[in-house]
Amino acid sequence: MKLKNHLIIIMSLCFLNTNTYASDYTKTKYPVVLVHGLFGFDDIIGIDYFYRIPQELRAGGTEVYVAKVSAANDSELRGEQLLKQVRAIRSLSGSNKVHLIGHSHGAQTIRYVASVKPKFVASVTSVGGVNWGSTLADVVRGTFAPESFSEKVIAKLTNAMSKLIELLSGHKTLPVDSVAALASLTTKGSIAFNKKYPEGVPASYCGNGKSIENGVRYYSWSGTGIVTNIFDISDYTLLTTSSVFTEPNDGLVSACSSHLGLVLKDNYPMNHADEINQILGIYNFFTTNPVSVYRNHVNRLKKLGL
Repeated sequence: MKLKNHLIIIMSLCFLNTNTYASDYTKTKYPVVLVHGLFGFDDIIGIDYFYRIPQELRAGGTEVYVAKVSAANDSELRGEQLLKQVRAIRSLSGSNKVHLIGHSHGAQTIRYVASVKPKFVASVTSVGGVNWGSTLADVVRGTFAPESFSEKVIAKLTNAMSKLIELLSGHKTLPVDSVAALASLTTKGSIAFNKKYPEGVPASYCGNGKSIENGVRYYSWSGTGIVTNIFDISDYTLLTTSSVFTEPNDGLVSACSSHLGLVLKDNYPMNHADEINQILGIYNFFTTNPVSVYRNHVNRLKKLGL
């Protein structure tokens, strides 16, 4: 019985958010648009990719939109998909700009929009973003030779998974190409992307980039935790993927690779899933609630009059 009670207390701590906020704490001038990463979605059967984050931001007064781009495809194609949605959001909201927050591959996606249409964007925030490539993507790309039989088999499997994600999230018409997505996320692919869309990118690996370019503010934050909660099954997958790194990382992206613009923090005790409050809001017992990080950042934008 004591063990059961202890487990109940521990699980309660996972979901407890003791912070209190004013009803207009996150009431920004411009709407916030959240953009998912690789194999991501807006929501599936009512479960958000950014778990509980849109609702909490709206509770503080923010106008929030959750974008839907291809679950797997190259950065520029995803960027064009997002650009169309940003145009629609501008029309729907009556606002001439938006705040873009992208997780993982979503970082390259939002950077594309800010680079080609900076007048549409007030700020760009990269969360665990693959801004200098991922060692894991490099390893996977190096394992399967281009156009080989093994690559084609893996591509079919991952494309099928991506199509299932699109179907379940109600976006079955979006194109998927996991090989193109992988190429975008390698170091080589990311550096090529950076040359075309350099805004906010540090001049050297692990540095800080310019915080304002073309009138757009650039921010980034990420984590370096791996197994952060024994009840979170995703932690053990990330523990395996983290083994390919030789530097601090969140299981999929290194801390230094995540740098973009003003680096707010690159060592939260969070892994790649915790950065979006997944799975189902289970995170480190004794650290900052991921939802609070988003709320505090949006409040930062509010204080800037944005």
